[in-house]
Amino acid sequence: MTTCFDIGGSYLRFGRRLADGTVPELGRVPTPKADWDAFVSAIQSAAPDAGPISISLAGAFDAISGIADVANIPCLHGRKVASDLAKAIGRPVQVTNDADCFAIAEARLGTGVDKPVVFGLILGTGVGGGLVINNHLVPGYGGISGEWGHGPMVDPTAGGTINGIDPIKCGCGRTGCVDAYGSARGMEKIHFMLHGEDISSLEVTGRWRDKDPNAAKTIDAYTTLLSRPLSAIINTLGPYIVPVSGGLSSDAELLAEIDRKTRARTLARYDYPLVVRGTHAANGGLVGAGLIAQDATMEAA
Repeated sequence: MTTCFDIGGSYLRFGRRLADGTVPELGRVPTPKADWDAFVSAIQSAAPDAGPISISLAGAFDAISGIADVANIPCLHGRKVASDLAKAIGRPVQVTNDADCFAIAEARLGTGVDKPVVFGLILGTGVGGGLVINNHLVPGYGGISGEWGHGPMVDPTAGGTINGIDPIKCGCGRTGCVDAYGSARGMEKIHFMLHGEDISSLEVTGRWRDKDPNAAKTIDAYTTLLSRPLSAIINTLGPYIVPVSGGLSSDAELLAEIDRKTRARTLARYDYPLVVRGTHAANGGLVGAGLIAQDATMEAA
């Protein structure tokens, strides 16, 4: 039986894939960030039997080199995680990006069922994406596709319509990435630049719902800066649905505003909500890891 893991900077969550494709979470432990041996021990403790391991990883994973790019988990960053872990525990290990796992979970078992093109978004600590076409994940060269969060795509003036927001350097080293503006931290930076007030994204959205004018200005800027590049991605890929996961996906009013502005900028006329909270927003990493493990078994057979 496959044990699935969803590994983020804070927690290592795990569960077992069931016959219906779901993966209920069986437990979680703090992610050993800086100690490889402790990380291996955590995996072994959570999955003591001899079955294969399928991992959803919050970071880029180059399928060609096998090297993971996970800056917030130093013991995995720059490491050949799948092969090193397989050698350490003596079991098959598969590693997939968390946004890709979420996208395949939604395409097969969530909002994207029977839809030819699904683009899954992560909006939370970071911004990511995964692309599924005809129920198959599109891995892309080096395992990279759908990663719209990185690249100099954002004009902080929104074509001269917004004042007071400066270019923001992303953690990847580039300036103007969607990740730097569209993440929860990006929202907080926008609010600080506009109003000189350092508050959390939850406080910003809470005040926005309470009709606070400063928060309203922040959310207007945030949703504008996010929807502009998102509309270009939608025009490029032609998704039938854009399910969202991550911390910001739990705010229905915020997603509705992002959806409204995005659809207003797309060439195709969507007459239904396009950007929506995913069915598996809370556990898409685990469900997707299970589906990918299932596919790998079928292909091997």
